[in-house]
Amino acid sequence: MRHKFGYKKLNRTSEHRKALIKNMLNSLIKYEQISTTLPKAKVLRPQADKIITLGKKDTLQNTKMLFSKLQDAKSAHKVKKTLSKRYENRKGGYTRIIKAGFRYGDNAPLAVIEFVDRDVEAKRVDKKKKVQKKETKQEEPKLASA
Repeated sequence: MRHKFGYKKLNRTSEHRKALIKNMLNSLIKYEQISTTLPKAKVLRPQADKIITLGKKDTLQNTKMLFSKLQDAKSAHKVKKTLSKRYENRKGGYTRIIKAGFRYGDNAPLAVIEFVDRDVEAKRVDKKKKVQKKETKQEEPKLASA
């Protein structure tokens, strides 16, 4: 029985665990879908749901709490403007975990954690668009030789 064990330690110190969860939350908000191990995804799910719930109430205190938890202005802004509007009528359960097999090296169970009703284009945030460069050949002026 697991009485009075409130969370998984993930075999890390408390500071490392807090930083890991914060970074994974920022990545989940930015890309709306991330791939990780199953235990990490299970720890991340309640944290992500709490962040979305914080963003739904538009008060100064909730905005400050959101920024202190994420420590990233872009992520906090996205939660306030985009995600809170998307899940306005949903009372909870903003994320889902999909099992994705086992990792090759150490056979760790993998999972994909994503937002329900996610934006598919959010995965391509960092990828640069290919720009077609027009090749214009400029001829160099010929020098008159004597």
